[in-house]
Amino acid sequence: METATFAAGCFWGVEARFRQLPGVVDTEVGYTGGHTEHPAYKQVCRHRTGHAEAVRVQYDPERISYEQLLDAFFAMHDPTQLNRQGPDVGSQYRSAVFAASPEQEAAALAAKERLDHSGVYRRPVVTEIVPAGPFWRAEEYHQRYFEKHGLAACHR
Repeated sequence: METATFAAGCFWGVEARFRQLPGVVDTEVGYTGGHTEHPAYKQVCRHRTGHAEAVRVQYDPERISYEQLLDAFFAMHDPTQLNRQGPDVGSQYRSAVFAASPEQEAAALAAKERLDHSGVYRRPVVTEIVPAGPFWRAEEYHQRYFEKHGLAACHR
């Protein structure tokens, strides 16, 4: 199994979308990319930690490739919106790939460049591609939120 970490807005819908992909074995939502250890949801929402709401995806690379995860990631949100997704505004909702290896970083940079030059968007892709740092698991009530509440994943 391998791990990939993505931020694409509110982590509830992002997690639900990744969980639907064949080859994704498990997911968890949490906070990464900030400067505070063990951040709590309220701290993140008040912009006190620098973290993004993120989803850590455990996947079977024999069933789904990292490149396929990147394609799904870029398709599930608007990567041209800086520090927001739809009505959710703030740096915790930024678009980001947290690369766990130089290979993931290279693949993410290549995918971003391809998308930027594809003509799909009129504005430039602002997705951050940064090395993965500590991932802090979000509070339990955030895990698999849509499943717990019988909600369908948001679709772009």
